[in-house]
Amino acid sequence: MKIALVLSSPPAYSETFFRSKIKGLQESGHKVVLITAATSETFERCKHYYHPKVAKNVWVQLLQFLVVGLSLLPFCGRVVRYIRLERKEGTTLKRCIEKTYLNATLLKLKVDWLHFGFATMSIDRELVAKAIGAKMAVSFRGFDITTYPLKHANAYQLLWKRVDKVHSISKFLLAKAYTLGLSKETPYQVITPAVSIQSTSQLSQTKTNKTIQLITVARLHYIKGIDTLLQTASILKKNKIDFIWKVAGTGPQKDTERYLYHRYQLKLEEDVLFIGKRSHQDTLQAIAQSDLYIQTSIMEGFCNAVLEAQAFGTISIAFNTGGLPENISDTKTGFLVEEISADALASKIISVLSFKPEEKAIIIKQAKDRVRKEFNIEKQQQEFIDFYQK
Repeated sequence: MKIALVLSSPPAYSETFFRSKIKGLQESGHKVVLITAATSETFERCKHYYHPKVAKNVWVQLLQFLVVGLSLLPFCGRVVRYIRLERKEGTTLKRCIEKTYLNATLLKLKVDWLHFGFATMSIDRELVAKAIGAKMAVSFRGFDITTYPLKHANAYQLLWKRVDKVHSISKFLLAKAYTLGLSKETPYQVITPAVSIQSTSQLSQTKTNKTIQLITVARLHYIKGIDTLLQTASILKKNKIDFIWKVAGTGPQKDTERYLYHRYQLKLEEDVLFIGKRSHQDTLQAIAQSDLYIQTSIMEGFCNAVLEAQAFGTISIAFNTGGLPENISDTKTGFLVEEISADALASKIISVLSFKPEEKAIIIKQAKDRVRKEFNIEKQQQEFIDFYQK
């Protein structure tokens, strides 16, 4: 079986989700090709193709259009089928030609499955799979389902009509997709993120902190609850808790400046540290050596960092929202806070910090055991093999 995976960019070395998926499929005898936007980056695990570039200069674009057009001549049957499908959906001839250019790389593929790694990647490409005689799959992640549709109503209506099977990283996102119009008759499989158990043993997990170390991994974006994080930190400080709260992640400059000013207003410059984007390895090391992992998001599709924290024995606390209840088993492998508020979160943090060492040890063991059993890479790889065969 041959599978084409469509992503915005090649998976980085630290992106174990796609890398482990590709490796598992290859080891089971399947062929995998990767298609991304034009980039100087390369991917070493499989053949890597690029979408045609869109040039700003009209003459350069015209030349590229002619080159791509000539390359499609051996595939004219597919091109004709594709344009007919688009025309049936009411697409203008001009837009059909534009889409043919943008989808030229996909129209040349000979594959069994065309899998879009993000729902947004399928927009304007919903009819390609049928044109080339392949089945179409799509993966759901948080931004695709919880955020993008807020500004783009009905963005996935054609996708819902054409997709053959969907993959969701959580039951929550699948249920949310149903409210957006996905038919409950569409075949699906929930395959969660996973943690490499080998990587957990390579990092130091010894916690010798004199000051309580808290950590959050998140974009500096409202949906990640950064305002709530700062308010929570202020409450902890007022309660004489001696802590350092690191926030790993970046965001748009205007958002970053707002959070920095908010931190200044609350006099938290020495307590809350925005440490920016770090390598995956450095981030994991910081998580492993922290006392608590705190996820302040007001919405999450699943959240890899929370899963990684549990694997490393760092007790996790998050709001009971989105896919997080599938990630944390409340009071067993971590803690979920019912009310999305700084007061409720601060109260839970203070409560967990007061636990006796033996009580914390039980939570840590249960979290590690659950990750090893239910969220390991080998299990995830087998689930993806099953995804294409069932």
